[in-house]
Parts: sequence; structure tokens; C-alpha cells
Amino acid sequence: MFQTLETINRRAKLWLWLIVIVGVVASLAVVVQRVQTEQTSKQVELVFDYRDLVDMSIYQPNPSQYIKDQLVVLKDAGVESMAMFESSLQEFKSAKRIWLYNSNEAALLQGKTANLNENYTYLLFAGPEEERALQPIIEETFMNLGIHVKLWSFDGKNGLILETPYENAVMKSMPQDPIAMKLLRDQGFTIVPRLSDSMPYDPEQVEDLLAMYEQNGVTRILFEGDAVKGFNDDLKQSSLTHFAETLNKHGIGLAAIEGLKAPQKGFSKLAYLTHYNVVRIHSISEQESFNDPKVLGDRLSLAVKDRNIRMFYLNAIVKRDTSKSEIVDSVDNIVKSLEEPGNAKAKIEHDGFTFGEAKPFEVVDSSWQRYAKGVTVIGGVALIALMISYFVPYVMMAAFVVGLIGAGGLFVLHSKLLEQGLALGVAISAPTIAMVLAVRRIDMSSIDLSFGPRLGRAVALFLRTSVLSLIAVPYVIALMNNITYSLVLDQFRGISLLFIAPVGLTALYVFLYRGESVFKEAKRWLSMPLTLLWVAAFVVVAGAGYYYLSRSGNAGSVSSIELMFRSLLENTFGVRPRNKEFLLAHPIFLVGAFIALRYRWGQFIFMIAAVGQMSMVNTFTHLHTPVIISLIRTVLGMGLGLIIGIIGILVWSIIERCWESWRLKLKL
Repeated sequence: MFQTLETINRRAKLWLWLIVIVGVVASLAVVVQRVQTEQTSKQVELVFDYRDLVDMSIYQPNPSQYIKDQLVVLKDAGVESMAMFESSLQEFKSAKRIWLYNSNEAALLQGKTANLNENYTYLLFAGPEEERALQPIIEETFMNLGIHVKLWSFDGKNGLILETPYENAVMKSMPQDPIAMKLLRDQGFTIVPRLSDSMPYDPEQVEDLLAMYEQNGVTRILFEGDAVKGFNDDLKQSSLTHFAETLNKHGIGLAAIEGLKAPQKGFSKLAYLTHYNVVRIHSISEQESFNDPKVLGDRLSLAVKDRNIRMFYLNAIVKRDTSKSEIVDSVDNIVKSLEEPGNAKAKIEHDGFTFGEAKPFEVVDSSWQRYAKGVTVIGGVALIALMISYFVPYVMMAAFVVGLIGAGGLFVLHSKLLEQGLALGVAISAPTIAMVLAVRRIDMSSIDLSFGPRLGRAVALFLRTSVLSLIAVPYVIALMNNITYSLVLDQFRGISLLFIAPVGLTALYVFLYRGESVFKEAKRWLSMPLTLLWVAAFVVVAGAGYYYLSRSGNAGSVSSIELMFRSLLENTFGVRPRNKEFLLAHPIFLVGAFIALRYRWGQFIFMIAAVGQMSMVNTFTHLHTPVIISLIRTVLGMGLGLIIGIIGILVWSIIERCWESWRLKLKL
């Protein structure tokens, strides 16, 4: 029975490989359209935080003139947009638009006795211009909140009485400062408003606000806090739907902030309802704005080229410079990062981008793409079934059939889970199969003592294995070809499992599947005496594994020396290959294959080499990175790894020959 089943599986395996190849062709067609999509947005927008400018101006002898001077400096440096937060009474006070008092202070100001039963907020406008611009905004805001507003005047200045405590009044948010907005518009800046969800959602107020934004040339907004405008009232009012419709009506899009610990609540839904009129924005924080301009310049240019960033949010701050005995700001440092010596603008333009209003990607999605994805799904299931067959041969066809049924069910119930789960399965399967076949190829090879044939076969095996591993790449890209992944609204799931599984499965195959049977090999290993050497080896492997996992993913830390090395690679090649590939795994594969062609124990080295095969696939799971960049990074890693590996083989050959010579002499 088992012999018949084995014959059926052997024939079926050929058909499954054919299905996999057809799936590769179908997925490559989808990859082409993904690349076309990535070429549709080529403008980069620089946004500066206007609030930082106001905060820094209080350390200057003439705050108003300082702001005007810095606006000119930033404009000349290429900054075309200013981010403006929602205003508050406190901000109007800081900007010298109004004076604020509580009831006691207002009584003292007027020479009256304080009313102990009154706890109101009093304000005076700085002048007629401030009164005309701000009074309607303040009155509307507080009256909409049910807070009574009365007129008040003192010493020739007009003002208002807000019947709410001072501490409560200064917390209420209002539209952006219209006086500052006019100043910025007159200077030629585009406004990027920052909105919060701190106030109840008022559809009419939102309509008026966005209409005002459109009149002032606003094309994109940025959210402040942990939720988008309208999120808290969405269940009661469907406020997100209304907000999205109003945004679409006025032609205003969104900016997605890179690197948040958690996505802003409601952003994904709002992005969907605005037809993904979204661009990604990267921030330079206040503290980082004093970093080395060259480091900042490299960071900005890499963000555009490597991570599809199309907007930069530039913050600034002041600090005490004890060497000059004065307060200095970081605006000049930011300008240096953009121009010389940071040269961010020149590098970005050299990479084919221009500066201007950031545009969203125009998704290229032909009608045939859904059918190509269907073929890709079938091919992905076949690839996973093939991987299973190398460990449990008799369940291959059952795994394929069950996989197809499961894929069909997930497509109906949860299509996103289907694409993410299948992409992870394919990403694990291809490098695992590639390494298993590499081990098999070594086992089937005859022992060869000559240098030339061993070198040629080692190089050929490395290239063959790498190509097999990269079969997963078009599958992953095609299965997850959705703008939500490019914008990092969704992400590839299961990175930790991807890091572990191909290495673990390769180790499992090397230890248990190269003998007469799995059970006999397992018994042989388990019956070996536990020595101090084995304990030491386990500790070393565990430590290396922990370090490997801690360095993998977005949370991994990088030393300053490695940062310098990365910068050197980036500046030398234009795209930085992965260190773990060309410095470690690929050379180890080549040296291990060279050794194993003479000494079969060299196959145990393949357990480490599997890291490189996995890493190549993992490079393409960074779906916010352009496909071309990932491809160049992978090819560079293979090329450099091949060179270093051949050098390693030469070193091993010298050691091998020296050992042979010394061994003969020792015997004598």
C-alpha cells in the first residue's frame, strides 16, 4: 500500500511543481503592475511645524521678526508647507493675540472686589485685527459647547467673558489661527492642518472648516493624538463616513505617520472611505533636529528611496549652547541637512524625485489581476504541499486538497487572512525546500577531492538554491498586492515564524532525514552521551539564536559602528545589501557546500546558511519598500556573498592542505 501511495505521490509531485511554475508566471504579471504603481508618485513635500517656530520665538528679542526671518530661511531651503495645530486660548495668548484672566485677576485688573461665587474666564483682544479674526471663532466654539459668552471691555480693549473656569476654557480646541494662516499663505506656504478628536463631532462645523481649508489651498491633513477626527462619535453619528465624504468633496487627503507604536484609531477606515488618498510622512523630532546634518541627510534620502515616504515633518527646538553662552535653535541644522553638508535634497533628486505637493499612488489594477491572483493562490497551496512532502511524503496530496478547500473557505469568510496566511506559508516553504534539496544534492554527490570541481559545484549549488528560494518572492508580492500594504495600514504577518521556521526545518532535515529512517536517526541522537561539549554547544547555539531574533524585525537595535558601515555600503552601492546575507549566511553556504562535497559533516553548516535564504525572501516582505530596491538589495547581497564565499573557500583550502601536510608529518 505504501509503495503504491509513494508512486502516486512521485507522479503527483511533478504536477504540483508544474502548478507552482504556472503560479510564478501569474504572480509575475501582478508584480509588474505593483512596480508600475510604485512609479506613479515621485514628488516629495517638506513640512515644518509652525508651532515650534512660535515656541522658539519667545527666546528672541523680537519674536515677530524672528518668525518672519525664519520663514524666509526655510522657504529658501525648500520647505513649502507649514503644519498648523488646532488653536486654543492658550495658543492665542502665547501668540500675543489676546490676554487671558480668571475672575480674580479680572477683578484686580478693574480695581474691583473679587466675586467668590464666580469662576469665569475673561479675555481681551490685542487689537481690532485680532478681534475681527478671532471673536467669531471663539464665540462659535464655546456656544456650541453650551457655554454662555458675553461681551466685555476694559481700558479701550474689547473682549469676552466665557462662563467656564479658566482651566477648562484653555483646553478647548478651535480651528487654526486665521492670522497666522494668512501670514503663511502670503509667504507662499501650503498649510497642512493637524486635527484632533478632542471635541464632539459637529457635521456643520466640519463642513465649514473643510470649506475654509479648500479656500486656503489645503490638500492634505495630519491627525494629532491617538485617533482621527470623528472616531469617538462614529458609532452614534457615523461621523467617519461623513468626514470622509466631506474630505472627498473638498479634495483633501490624509497623511499616515510612519513609526507610530499603534495606528491612529479609525485611520484605516477613513483611508478606505477616501479611496486611499494617503501619503506616508516621516518625522524628525525636536531632539533629533540637532543631530549631525550628514546623518539626517542620509536618513531623509533613504526614507524616500527605501520606504515610499513622500512627506517629511520637520520639528525644531532650542537649547542652551554653553560654548557661546546663548540660546540656539535647530533651524540652521535642519537647513544644513537639506542642503550642505547633508545634501538630502540633492540625493533625493538624484534618485529621480522632485520636490512639490505630495501625491498618493495611483494604483494600477487591471481587471485580469483577480484571475492571476486566483492562479497564484493555487500555486501557493501547491508549494506548501510540496514542502510538507519532504518531511511527511504520504500526506502531500491530502495537504494540497485540504489546502485548496481551506483557501476557498477563507476567501469567502476572511480574504485578508487568506492572503496573509498563504504569503507566510509560501515565504517559509520556498527557502525550506531549497535548503532540503541542497542537502539532498550533497548526499547524492560523490566525494571529490579536487579543488576546481568542488568550487564549481559549490557555486552552482548556491545559485540553484537561491533561485529556488526566490520562487516565494513573486507569490508574496502578488498575494499582498494591495495599496494598504504599501501604506503600512496592513503588514506582512508572522515575521518571527518566518525567521525561525526555515532554519529549524533545515536543521530537522539535516539531523533526522539523512539516515535510514527518521526514527532510527532520532534514537541515535538521543542515545548519545551528554557531554560538556554538547552543553557548551547548546549554550552557544541558544545565545546565537537569541541574538539573531533580537536583531531581526523593526525592534532590533544597531550599534554606532554598524550604522557607519551601513552608511558606507549605501554611499558605495546606492542600495545597502543585508549584512546577514553577504557577510554571514551566503559565504557560509558556499564554504559549507565546498566542505560537504568532501566531508559530509559540512552539511551541518547549512543550518546557518538557511538564514541567508530566508533573509532574501524576508527582504520582499517589507511591502512598503519598492520592489526594484528590494531586488537590487538581494542581487547585491548574492554577488558580494559569492565573492566573500570564494575567498572563504580559498582560506579553507589552504587550511585543508596545511592540515593534510601536518597530519602526515605527525604520523611519522
